[in-house]
Amino acid sequence: MKKIAILISFLAIGACKSVQTADAGKEVNQASNEWIYLFDGTSMDGWRAYNGESMPPGWTIKDGTLTFDTELGLEQDYKGGKDIIYGEEEFDNFELYLEWKIPAGGNSGIFYHVKEGYSGPPVVSPEYQLIDDENYAKIHDLTGYNSQFGAEHPELLQDWQKTGADYAMHVADDTQKHLNPVGEWNSSKIVFTPEKVEHWLNRKKLLEFVPWSEDWNTKKNSGKWDEAPDYGKYKKGYIALQDHSSPIWFKNIKIKKL
Repeated sequence: MKKIAILISFLAIGACKSVQTADAGKEVNQASNEWIYLFDGTSMDGWRAYNGESMPPGWTIKDGTLTFDTELGLEQDYKGGKDIIYGEEEFDNFELYLEWKIPAGGNSGIFYHVKEGYSGPPVVSPEYQLIDDENYAKIHDLTGYNSQFGAEHPELLQDWQKTGADYAMHVADDTQKHLNPVGEWNSSKIVFTPEKVEHWLNRKKLLEFVPWSEDWNTKKNSGKWDEAPDYGKYKKGYIALQDHSSPIWFKNIKIKKL
């Protein structure tokens, strides 16, 4: 009888440990699925200039939005911006979500796997393009810039330069694209894993590609990145937002580790 009682006790303890282990695993899974807010509308904590220690002039919080408060500059006069990074943590595989709006002629971008020590994020990091597709070429002179890439109509915004594109790499599917007019909010999502990258706009998937694949390397070596040998090579890095001489508004910036 005593032996049976001892056996029952051991079984009970084992069952408890199994439940505790399952619960612990569940907690880990829940934690990995939780959103991390990079900007919640009240604080710029964690944000700073690329290659800097504090936020550049012009970036501020207005009406709960992370705002670059400036006058619109012309593309032909652009000499580089005051890009910012979320410098608290680097991310490898993730789902990033944010909402944004731009003015007529506006331009910006979202970078990931950013590393510092370069002239700027564009030469090292993939970019989800944000731009005013409809009016940009009407306001800015693109001819000089686009001519160097052999564009048939360099005066026009090229497909690889439009909103939702993996800039200068993969173009967005126009049949799935609904871009709200300037001054209205849009939502964007980037999903990154080594198996597949996805760009979403307003709940529609615009493109997907396999990073570091043969096709990816062919596109990288097509000319645009000839002077950026480290473009896209890093598999972990910071999230960054671009100042491209344009007012820009962001809100609800959050990320989920995958």
